[in-house]
Amino acid sequence: MSNSADSPSGPGRPGRWRPVRLLTAAVFALAGLIFVTSFITAKGTNLRTDASLLRLSDLIEERSHKNAGLDESTAAVRDQVDSLAARDDGSTRAEDARLHALEEAAGTTETSGPGLTVTLDDAPADAQAAPGYPEPQANDLVIHQQDLQAVVNALWKGGAKGIKVMDQRLISTSAVRCVGNTLILQGRVYSPPYKITAVGDRDRLNKALTDSPAIQNYQLYVKAYGLGWKVDEHRAVTLPGYSGTVDLHYAKPVG
Repeated sequence: MSNSADSPSGPGRPGRWRPVRLLTAAVFALAGLIFVTSFITAKGTNLRTDASLLRLSDLIEERSHKNAGLDESTAAVRDQVDSLAARDDGSTRAEDARLHALEEAAGTTETSGPGLTVTLDDAPADAQAAPGYPEPQANDLVIHQQDLQAVVNALWKGGAKGIKVMDQRLISTSAVRCVGNTLILQGRVYSPPYKITAVGDRDRLNKALTDSPAIQNYQLYVKAYGLGWKVDEHRAVTLPGYSGTVDLHYAKPVG
C-alpha cells in the first residue's frame, strides 16, 4: 500500500498546497505589506507629488532666480569694495587711470556711448514658407545658439567696447549657450526674443553685421520663414558692469 501522503485526497479531506496556490498567497501577502507600509509612510497625506514640481524646466527656472539673487548680492558687495578702494590709498593718478582702464577692458564697470541693439526672435507659430522656399522644419523656425554667437562675434569684430546680452554684460569667460529654444547665460535662463546691445561706432558695428557670412545665412531664414531680425541704433546707451564672479572653475578628480 502506498504512503497516505502520496495518495490523492478523498472527499472531505484537505488537499495538498500546490505551487500555484503558494505563489498566489505570497503575492497577496506582499501586496498587503506594501499597503501597510504606504499607509504608515503617508500618515494620512497624499504620496503623489505634483508633476509640475518634477519638471526640469521648473528646476532650471528656480535655479535661475536664485542665481539672479546671488548676482545682485555680489554686485552690492563689489560696490562696497569699490567705495573702499576709492578712498585715498596713496596711489598716483596714473595708477588709478591704469586700474580704471583694466576694469573697463574686463567689463566689470559701466560703459556708455553710441551703439545699437540687435533683436532675434523665433518665427510666428503659424509661419509659412515664402514663395519659392521649401516647407519649414521645426529647426527652421527657432533661434539657435549659432545665431546668437554670430551676432556677438560680429559685434566684437566691429570694434564693440562692450556687449550686453539680455540684461547681462559679457566678459572674456562668458559663454552664449542654448538648450532647446532657451538661452542659458552665466547661470540664468532666458527665452526669446533675445536682445544683444553693443557700445561702439555704429557704422562699424552695422558693417560687421552685414559682412558676417553666418548672419547672411540667418537672413535667408528671415526672408523664407519669418525669423525675427531688428536693429535699433542708439545715440547713447549704457551697459552695466559685469556683476558675477570672475573666478575660473574647472573639473578635478574627487579625492
